[in-house]
Amino acid sequence: MYTGLLHTHSLLRYFILIGLLIVIIKSLIGLINKQPYGKWDNKLGLYLFIFTHMQLLVGLILYFVSPFVKFGPDTMGDKATRYWTVEHIFAMLVAVVLITLARTTSKRMTSDEAKHKRMAIFNFVAFVVIIAMIWLSGRPILG
Repeated sequence: MYTGLLHTHSLLRYFILIGLLIVIIKSLIGLINKQPYGKWDNKLGLYLFIFTHMQLLVGLILYFVSPFVKFGPDTMGDKATRYWTVEHIFAMLVAVVLITLARTTSKRMTSDEAKHKRMAIFNFVAFVVIIAMIWLSGRPILG
């Protein structure tokens, strides 16, 4: 079960990174060209939202069954244990919150420009957080 969840978690990472890039680029193009926030903008944000929450669910299950997550007196002293037990989950929760806020708050906005801006900024910050955490883990970004 652990191996299957780990592979799923790793695969979903690519859907989220690609989705983030698409949403950010589409939002920036919409913002620069003053385009209306259309059906496709909404759908792309929704798919990103769905994949992000699927990743969150798989990640939470992994968190509780992972041999790398350990609570004890040495947790903060060991770099790898601290990363998997504290840093990874905290940063990824921040990224999930940012992606969720981008989607939910932009839906309530009336201005197309504000919607594009909110989606671009919040998702860009989430993208940076995710890339930073992957990089800090020592794993390759693409691989």
